[in-house]
Amino acid sequence: MTASNSSQPPRIRYLLMHAYGRGGTIRTVFNQANSLVAAGWDVEIVCALRNRDELQFPLDERVPVTTLLDVREGHRREPPPPGRGFGARLRRVLRGRPADPDGPGTEIPVGEFGSRYFTRRVERALGDYLRSLTDGVLVTTRPALNFLSAAHAVNGVVRVAQEHMNHGTHKPDVQRRIVETYGAFATIAVLTERDRAEYARLLPGTRVVRIPNAVHSLDQVPSHHGARIVVAAGRLFPQKGFDLLIPAWAKLAETHPDWQLRIYGTGEKKAQLRALIEEHHLYNHVFLMGHSERLDDELAKASVYVLSSRFEGLPMVMIEAMAHALPVVSFDCPTGPSDVLTHGVDGLLVPEQDPDALADALSRLMSDRELRAEMGTAALLTAAAYGPDAVHPRWEALFAELTGTGRTSPAN
Repeated sequence: MTASNSSQPPRIRYLLMHAYGRGGTIRTVFNQANSLVAAGWDVEIVCALRNRDELQFPLDERVPVTTLLDVREGHRREPPPPGRGFGARLRRVLRGRPADPDGPGTEIPVGEFGSRYFTRRVERALGDYLRSLTDGVLVTTRPALNFLSAAHAVNGVVRVAQEHMNHGTHKPDVQRRIVETYGAFATIAVLTERDRAEYARLLPGTRVVRIPNAVHSLDQVPSHHGARIVVAAGRLFPQKGFDLLIPAWAKLAETHPDWQLRIYGTGEKKAQLRALIEEHHLYNHVFLMGHSERLDDELAKASVYVLSSRFEGLPMVMIEAMAHALPVVSFDCPTGPSDVLTHGVDGLLVPEQDPDALADALSRLMSDRELRAEMGTAALLTAAAYGPDAVHPRWEALFAELTGTGRTSPAN
């Protein structure tokens, strides 16, 4: 598939807050960039803040990464002058001095999950960059970046807003700003049909398309469903609900003593989760595995994947597990799991935040290898709809339509 009949296709720029981290949005954007550049598009990733030396996910060498502010040790500016409290800022204002550049910004609602990153310095750097764009397509990847794009990217660039989380999980101040600003975009791209309908209701006259994220590959080693291993993966944050999963496993340890729960990921709740494991005497049953560079290999060793999240956008690690023919047990949280899973076919859905129900569903699969294999086969078929070949052409079609470069089949 070619992007354009011209020798120089328009540039597609993805703007990320952090391009050097391990988050799902970063991985998804890199997957999109790799696919687009392979198809002949001119793609760039722009990173607002660089905090590591190396990228954490594979990225085609033809995709440049541009950093606006480098905050690595040894690359930072000189330390700010002493006195950064409210009184010091007030004195600087009264003396006619500029406000602390590392103080809170003014453009991002405090309810935005990453609002703490948006200092005056960061907002200024992003505003300057956005105002400099005069051509191509700009894809912003979180509400804060979407808000800044709506305000500042006004000089000719085609703007696309990506939403990687479902609308209902945003705080009220963020939801209000969405209604106020998202009408400026050529397209809003969301992950699920439920979100597409919600954004279309909130923003009449604004184009909203559903394009799910793609797994990085469908060419995976399938589970043989014989290992007594259940896997969960994600940041060790409250959203992922591992504090609900560990008590659920406490119900299973006596009846399934030879099974292990392996939780992959890092994050701020590690100590609390470790304490919870100790509290329930699960130190021989539940293991915090940390970050793995070879998660695909670990998924292939398992027999079941479990999702205990309180909320999701579209749970990509779950879909990647399904690409290994793993059946899934999941809370029916908003949104994502029920947009992918069919209860009783490729997995089991249970009421959200119900550890007892989660334990009962896990026990059902842990007790029946034949059922695991049957649901695992169905899960593999479900995952095929999220493969790169199924998803990435929809991005190409959207960009081609927005830039008038040939293909005009609408994304939906």
